[in-house]
Amino acid sequence: MPSINHDDHTISFKIVYCGTPLGGKTTNLQQIHAKLDPKGCSDLVSLSTAQDRTLFFDFLSVEADALPGYKTTFHLYTVPGQVTYNATLQLVLRQADGVVFVADSQMDRQRDNLQSLQSLEANLRMNGSSLDRLPIVLQYNKRDLPNAAPVEYLEYLFNNRPVPFLSFESDARGGRNVLATLNAISQAVLHQFRLRTAAEGSPDELPTAALSAV
Repeated sequence: MPSINHDDHTISFKIVYCGTPLGGKTTNLQQIHAKLDPKGCSDLVSLSTAQDRTLFFDFLSVEADALPGYKTTFHLYTVPGQVTYNATLQLVLRQADGVVFVADSQMDRQRDNLQSLQSLEANLRMNGSSLDRLPIVLQYNKRDLPNAAPVEYLEYLFNNRPVPFLSFESDARGGRNVLATLNAISQAVLHQFRLRTAAEGSPDELPTAALSAV
């Protein structure tokens, strides 16, 4: 659930980028930080190992004019993909409003991708949530590499669902569809918040506008 402060007229949403180690989660946040207006972004906080793997999390706060009368902030996190940091994954996923699952498109990484998705599902369940209850966007990263698996195969592995998730092909290092992914998950998060607020009888009219900076 988002954090709402009616006195300060602020609302904050939490979006978590998940996926296999070295799949491109941190690169997404680095590209977002580089491409968006610096006046609307915080500093990028990153804790990494010598191998440049995300050890705990990356955090980036992006401001947007999304809800009338409120200063709206999207807090973007990544989490470690290694199974040894599963407790950290569960902790960061708590109170998440949306998830971007970053899959490494390389053919030899599909087993790792599946394990990461299973870990995501298990940790959401432990937090009392599920893939069916949260806005989810899939990003098939590293499409620029010669050994990238066909998109149809990736869709079969990760998006073979009655109601498919929105998915994007990307090259995070080159910036392809990084902002499109962020825009899509922010729209989905705001849409779910609007529906939930309407169901609870709030008089506020909340639009589904996406990040104005994108």
